[in-house]
Amino acid sequence: MSIKEIREKTNTDLEKEIDALKAELFDLRMQKATGQLENPQAIRTVRKNIARIKTVITERELSDQQ
Repeated sequence: MSIKEIREKTNTDLEKEIDALKAELFDLRMQKATGQLENPQAIRTVRKNIARIKTVITERELSDQQ
């Protein structure tokens, strides 16, 4: 997910996306623990997407305060 796509969404949509990504991250961690994970890079990608979304939400909150 690109930063442009993230910025186009509302905060409500972004919160839903974070919940979905956290569920996906949990599934990936379970696959890793059981030795079924085919793409170890997927964990890193999901974590970075969560961080990008949280960054955009924080930026919006800080800009609203000013």
